[in-house]
Order: sequence, then C-alpha cells, then structure tokens
Amino acid sequence: MSAIYHFEQGHTPLLVSMPHSGTQLPDGFAARLSDDARLLPDTDWHVPRLYDFAAELGASVLQARFSRYVVDLNRPPDDASLYPGHATTGLCPSTLFDGRPLYRNGEAPDDAETARRRERYWQPYHNRIAAELRRLHETFGYALLYDAHSIPSQVPRLFSGRLPDLNLGTVNGQSCEPNRQHAIARIMQASPYTQVVNGRFVGGYITRHYGRPSQGVHAVQMEIAQISYMDEVPAYPYHRAKGERLQPVLRAVLEAFMS
Repeated sequence: MSAIYHFEQGHTPLLVSMPHSGTQLPDGFAARLSDDARLLPDTDWHVPRLYDFAAELGASVLQARFSRYVVDLNRPPDDASLYPGHATTGLCPSTLFDGRPLYRNGEAPDDAETARRRERYWQPYHNRIAAELRRLHETFGYALLYDAHSIPSQVPRLFSGRLPDLNLGTVNGQSCEPNRQHAIARIMQASPYTQVVNGRFVGGYITRHYGRPSQGVHAVQMEIAQISYMDEVPAYPYHRAKGERLQPVLRAVLEAFMS
C-alpha cells in the first residue's frame, strides 16, 4: 500500500480520483505554516465520505493522503497557470485561497524543495492514475475518470458571489464526449441544487491532461460547494442530513457518467 495515496481497484471502467481530500503533513511541516494554514482550510473536506458508495458501483477509487499544501496534485508539474489572468494557487502554494500567507516568514519552499515534493508526492499519484486508466482502457476499450472536489461556497479572491452547489467541468467539452456531459447535466438540472457546467471551474490539470475522448478516455471534474453538506468554519464538521440528501444526486451523476 502506498504511503502517498490510498487506492482500491474496482471492476468497471470508472476511476474516481480525490486529489485534495488529504490532510497528512510531513514531519516538521506544520511548524512552517501560518496559524491560519494549520487549520487546512482549503482541504476538500469529507469528499471520501460523500462518495463512499463509489466502490458499490464498481469504481476504482484513488485518494490522496497528504494535504494540497504539500503539493497540489491538480496542478501542472511545471506550475503553469490553469486560469491565466485569474487568481489561483500553484503547485506548491504559498497563499491560502483567500490570499493570506500559507507559510511563516522565510519558510516557503525554494525551487529545489518544490522539485523534491513533485517527485515524492505528485509523481506517484499521477503514475497511479495513468496506470489505472491504461488498465481500464485495455480491459473495457475505454476509461472514465471522475475527479471529485469540493470548495467553500464563497471565495471572493477566486470568484465573485456564491458558487453554485454543483460545478461540472469538462474543459468546455474537450475532456469527454458530449453525451456523457449531457447525461450528467440532466441529473444536475433535475436535482434541487444550483448547478453550472463549465463555469468558473472548467477542470484542473487532471481533467485537462487525461481527458482524451478521441482516444477513449473521458474525464470530468465535479466541484461541490461545501455549504451543501458541511459547516464552512473550523472544525469543518460534516452534516449528516445534508450529506444524505446530496449523496443520491452524486450517485446518479456517476451512474450517468458510466451509462
């Protein structure tokens, strides 16, 4: 079992990736963080719990163990901006989503440390994604990648106003075939949740890099506003009733993606 991620292999063409749900920190890392960052506010809290039914659907499930503050698994290895002209965070972020400093003065990583983190944490996760998608494609003739995320409903530095509850990204239709996008969109539209397709979040590096419909690999990203299932203040508790209301919609979304 990898110390970098948790992986369970399924028996359908679907891989569910959870790159931002990890909360572990390397030894000594917390002491370098600002007081605000130590609370890990930008974590995709409780995403594994929201999708705890994925294995029942036969999906392979890949979960990061380490915090995105160590390295962001959904950013390009060269740290190129995914949203040029818009505020964002990088491969080894130096600020929180709201712009506050992530590190204490003088504690941010230099280029050499960033390269070591990329090799130690980023590369194994992506090696696993690539290997599993290759296995799925060889087994079924195609592969499906669902990148599962969540985010606070309001982050003014990143987007204006309140984020919709369900945010589907398909890189503006480039990362999966249209009928799969439309099938998911119909589930979202029929749900009681606000929703958007290819809004502020069209998909991060994972969706953009691996989604190749012409080659039989279809990828989507789902960003869920955290207010729909939890409290958005420390200690970020899960709301069971809200979660139980949301889960059937997410299950239907995965089933639509697989259909």
